[in-house]
Amino acid sequence: MTNWRPDPLQLRRPAYLSLAEQIARAIQEGKLTSGMQLPTHRKLADDLKLSIQTVSRAYDELIRRGLVTGEIGRGSFVQTHAKEPEPPYLPERLGELIDLSILKPVCEQLHLEQMREAFGWLSENLPSSSALSFRPNMVFPRHRAVATEWLAQCGLDVSPLNVNLTNGATSGMTVALMSVAPPGSTVAAEAISHHTLVPLSTYLGIHLEGLPIDENGMIPEALDDACRKGPIRAVFLQPSVVNPRAALMSAERRQALAAVAAKHDIAIIENDILGPLVENRPPPVAAFAPERTLYVTSFTKITVPGLRIGYLVAPDRYVAAVANRHLVSNWMATPAIAEIATRWVSNGTAMELVDWQRRALSLRHEIAAEMLGGLAYHAHPQSLHVWLPLSGQHREEGFVAQARLRGVAIAPGTSFRTADQGWAPAVRISLGSTSEAELRAGLGIVASLAQGNPEALLLAI
Repeated sequence: MTNWRPDPLQLRRPAYLSLAEQIARAIQEGKLTSGMQLPTHRKLADDLKLSIQTVSRAYDELIRRGLVTGEIGRGSFVQTHAKEPEPPYLPERLGELIDLSILKPVCEQLHLEQMREAFGWLSENLPSSSALSFRPNMVFPRHRAVATEWLAQCGLDVSPLNVNLTNGATSGMTVALMSVAPPGSTVAAEAISHHTLVPLSTYLGIHLEGLPIDENGMIPEALDDACRKGPIRAVFLQPSVVNPRAALMSAERRQALAAVAAKHDIAIIENDILGPLVENRPPPVAAFAPERTLYVTSFTKITVPGLRIGYLVAPDRYVAAVANRHLVSNWMATPAIAEIATRWVSNGTAMELVDWQRRALSLRHEIAAEMLGGLAYHAHPQSLHVWLPLSGQHREEGFVAQARLRGVAIAPGTSFRTADQGWAPAVRISLGSTSEAELRAGLGIVASLAQGNPEALLLAI
């Protein structure tokens, strides 16, 4: 067991995070090396005059960062080589497996034909600036102006000067986080959030604070309490159906969260990649707090996956920061793809594809209702997925493994978890990633597993 001990005089609020940072620095500086055993929770709590819960929370944070491992009955040990997080979806389609793990829109031959037509048009109409310029301000002024038309259909009235084109939502999320939360700061998020948010925050050196949710999303009182207890720099929200539970946050809840953010002067990052696909939705959170919200939307989940382009709207106070972070991390969005998006928005193709997607999802949800009948799952008529809580003795790891053994890939709920408290096992099931026939077969297998008794996997050697 190591002789190194944290310095109680250096502890700051929140104490658990300050303690975790001290231990992380000791690991980085080589004072704690791989395999060293850390003091027990009780011993360290007594030494530092902290509660056991505070020390436990600090150790949990170090485990989340991949710096410490906890072994039941043995203790906590330093792990200097962090394990890379596994995505909830299959990186590659394998054999005859029915892949319901990756979140995709419904796609048919017409989507391929639309892209082929767009590239044919592009071959004759590509502007010289899109092919030859390195300067975003030479390439994108026209695209930003058209973007405001699309953003109006998302519920926002913005200036082209506040719009940045990005290579999809992941790029937009990364730039937004880099712009509002420096390394070492804390960002609040819903307890069940975007699957890339946890590893992305780790890579950027940002602490992620998962907050309690209810059927309507993040609880405003929980955000207020977190802001009062410690220095929260921003809150990350997914209010419109794309969140893992496929929930649509009410206008009242959006307004309440915006008010809490204004009270504590923190930034809001709103991930709204489904945009106008969701019918009768309330205005975006950005409409209630335009002065502090960085709004992210894109086309990949609602038109064609290959149209990897999106919009990041930044309020005036963050315009320079967003432009700088985007330059160093991406330089600029791909001009040729931006040309296609701008043309599709201008000639109505983008909205036609959104309307088509909405009709296609309606049929997929009918199949889900039929095949998952009797199971309590969460969905929305325009969600690309369903969220299935596991009841009884079912455990995620075993359930996902059993489904895979029977030829169906689904996403484990833990991939979307940002907080341990209040967690209940669940799985996410994509509705658009395969054909209707495969979806029906895959959902049937999932339903039979969910309605049966869990069995341990017996592997033949």
